[in-house]
Amino acid sequence: MVTRKLCLAQDPEADELLSSDDFALLTGMLLDQQYPMEHAFRGPRKLAERMGGFDIRRIAAADPDEFEELGATPPAIHRYGRSMARRVQDLARYIVDNYDGKVENLWTEGDPDGKEVLKRLKALPGYGDQKARIFLALLGKQLGVRPAGWRAAAGAYGDEGSHRSVADVTDGPSLSEVREFKKQAKAAAKKG
Repeated sequence: MVTRKLCLAQDPEADELLSSDDFALLTGMLLDQQYPMEHAFRGPRKLAERMGGFDIRRIAAADPDEFEELGATPPAIHRYGRSMARRVQDLARYIVDNYDGKVENLWTEGDPDGKEVLKRLKALPGYGDQKARIFLALLGKQLGVRPAGWRAAAGAYGDEGSHRSVADVTDGPSLSEVREFKKQAKAAAKKG
């Protein structure tokens, strides 16, 4: 993992966790759906506070009912706290079972190119094509993880200078630019 300073949760403690723990970042991205982005990326910090730390193996091994309760306890990790807690636990188990609990193996094991990293991300529980492309763009743009062909594999999310996703959020103003882009895209989709 490279040293990095992310600003996705717009909260110093939550962003510190995202910056230092790859599974926290993967979890924040998982939670980023049907919920304001910065709140989704605060989810890992909420879990860490309730569990006395954020540990992928402890999450994977936790009692499912107890872990659901951790996710649903106000303030919940998501609008759908229980179901998203189940998804977080499924994601933890998948990484433990398939990548020895090391998230970075997704982009380092076997020296994969951008297409292969995208394929691995798309195979994650709770990750579809779009979420996988956004996460790949985030890796390349903000974390210095740039396997060959990563921009092409990330599609428009990998475009230099774009403001279309969480991959482009580096501070408050860039978050506003991403929100404006999404608002315009939604309006264009309604017209089209």
